[in-house]
Amino acid sequence: MSSSHSALGLSAKARRTGEQPISYLMAAVQADPNLINFAAGLVDPLTLPVEATRQIVKKIFADDRRARAALQYDTTQGLASLRHAALAHLEKLEGKSAGDFGLSEREIVITSGSQQALYLIGDVLIDPGDIVITANPCYFVYTGTLASLGATVLAVAMTEDGIDVEAIEKLLARLERENRLDRVKLIYTTSYYQNPTGLTLGAAARPRLLEIAKRFSRRQRIVILEDAAYRELRYDGPALPSIKSLDRDNRYTVLAQTFSKPFAPGLKTGYTAMPADLMEAVLHQKGNHDFGSSSLTQHIAVEAMTSGLYDRHVRRLCDSYRAKRDAMLDSLRRHVPAAAGVSWTHPSGGLYIWVTLPAGTDSSRGSALFQRCVENGVLYVPGDYCFQSDENGWTPHNHLRLSFGQVAPNQIDPGIERIAQAVAAILDRPGRALDARLNSPA
Repeated sequence: MSSSHSALGLSAKARRTGEQPISYLMAAVQADPNLINFAAGLVDPLTLPVEATRQIVKKIFADDRRARAALQYDTTQGLASLRHAALAHLEKLEGKSAGDFGLSEREIVITSGSQQALYLIGDVLIDPGDIVITANPCYFVYTGTLASLGATVLAVAMTEDGIDVEAIEKLLARLERENRLDRVKLIYTTSYYQNPTGLTLGAAARPRLLEIAKRFSRRQRIVILEDAAYRELRYDGPALPSIKSLDRDNRYTVLAQTFSKPFAPGLKTGYTAMPADLMEAVLHQKGNHDFGSSSLTQHIAVEAMTSGLYDRHVRRLCDSYRAKRDAMLDSLRRHVPAAAGVSWTHPSGGLYIWVTLPAGTDSSRGSALFQRCVENGVLYVPGDYCFQSDENGWTPHNHLRLSFGQVAPNQIDPGIERIAQAVAAILDRPGRALDARLNSPA
């Protein structure tokens, strides 16, 4: 065979890495920009701090010394003044000194969004075959990342109180009996307003999860990776402390936060607090990636935080999203058929509402429901994207993730009405009992 026809020798990691499902959904929106898009977990474009950021950039470039610093490389760990501001901000969120949970600026890294931090943590801790425990359902972008790293992802159920920590304890006990406990490296949880369900880990579950991780760290430390990307988008309910703030010696938890959701995703800047002995390995890998995140966006972020602009923007953003969340919940109550067996979550923050259809209803991308919704000009994320299959290879197909983030307020009600009409048509369709048998676990 000619060398011009030889197969490309992709790495094992590249072969494990598939296309993210969201890529198809974003392509669908580009093909029809008139679609009401409840699929994308994007922020509201009308709330982006355009004028305020313009003034910050002018201020930075009015000072030649500071402008040169903003246009130069900084350290791999990140701008010192931003790490200082991030630490002070965490202290304010937790209501306690960082020293009370063993944290200093030295244990904070600035990354290109929290997504890079999640990747780096997995990269330095996981070998192929190592185990990561997550919730079912879960943030599917990160479970895709874990698959590319060769991780075995084991999932426990979500409850109204967040990830089922008692089920985690039972799972760890089973893995210990099977002599697989030493393969467990991470417990991954979105502790505030989870993507996709909007549910939050309860106050009592937080110290309980930390206690479980400590107790089962017999041969090697099991780290809780706490994804708090939506933490500051709180519309009601209590301001809960992070799991990180309960880890007095800063040994068992990593806390990843971001400027993307509460300020501006275009900055692509996040900050992560972690144990000191994990930081060195993360920085070695980050150095291989980029030698450090964008200096300019870090200068913008620190000016926003220290000037008070960031806090003011978060308050305005929460007011805007609260109104949109309430509008979506109201539309669901008005348009979903009464007694149809459909339920949904009532999140206290974040960007997502999780809809559960009667067992046996198919909401997957190839389903009649999904196609009918697209034909009606509305898009959602099929819930099966967010699940890990059980031991029989079964995945639930009767859920929808709806995001009110980027949707214009006047599109929420007509969009929900279109989904409700499609759901009503599918639930009334003859032969649905057959669908129920096909979609039920063996």
